[in-house]
Amino acid sequence: MSDHNIVDEHVEQYIRALLPKSSGLLYELERYADEHRVPIVQPEIAQYLKVLMKVHKPVRVLEIGTAIGYSATLMAEQMEKGVIETIELKKEMVSIAAETFEKLKLYKPNVDIIQHHGDAIGVLENMNSEFDLIFIDASKGHYKAFLELCLPMLKPHGLIVSDNVLYKGMVATNLYLVRRKITIVKRMRIYLDFISNHPELDTTVLPMGDGMAISYKKEADGA
Repeated sequence: MSDHNIVDEHVEQYIRALLPKSSGLLYELERYADEHRVPIVQPEIAQYLKVLMKVHKPVRVLEIGTAIGYSATLMAEQMEKGVIETIELKKEMVSIAAETFEKLKLYKPNVDIIQHHGDAIGVLENMNSEFDLIFIDASKGHYKAFLELCLPMLKPHGLIVSDNVLYKGMVATNLYLVRRKITIVKRMRIYLDFISNHPELDTTVLPMGDGMAISYKKEADGA
């Protein structure tokens, strides 16, 4: 198995070998993340996001968890125009991401990046916007709280993309469970049950990367 206990390592290696190589700013960010041990989305998740952005064509995006700005850059590159609002708690990450977005602006002038520095729950409680897509990739123990705050801001037919939802396979089975991660795993199981049975959402969980959930917001009549 791979390090994440989700996909057989040979399958994972094969899929990653098929992916196109990154270039430009994304490549630069990937190198930085590798050198400084900053978590970013895994290659197959990055490619999935690229395709999803092209199909869904969101104009307004909310990202919870900016880090160095890798995912926001990846999404912005697929947009002709629009706005990405992104939330990050760590001040040093906010500064690094700001430099990333300055570079991004040089070739994506029609995509505005709005950074929010602070605790995501506090930021979301004071936010009053509408979004076509919401990407959740922050503190795994708080996904349900994030969802409850941002779901009212998601337009009908909008998508919520939740990353790392299988958390190294520990969410799926106690065989991989590490004792110090019990609280996070319990909360993620609650979150997955919540979004899988939520009356406003249609959700699927994908066993790729570290696990990804895609949730579609229905119309008020359930369509």
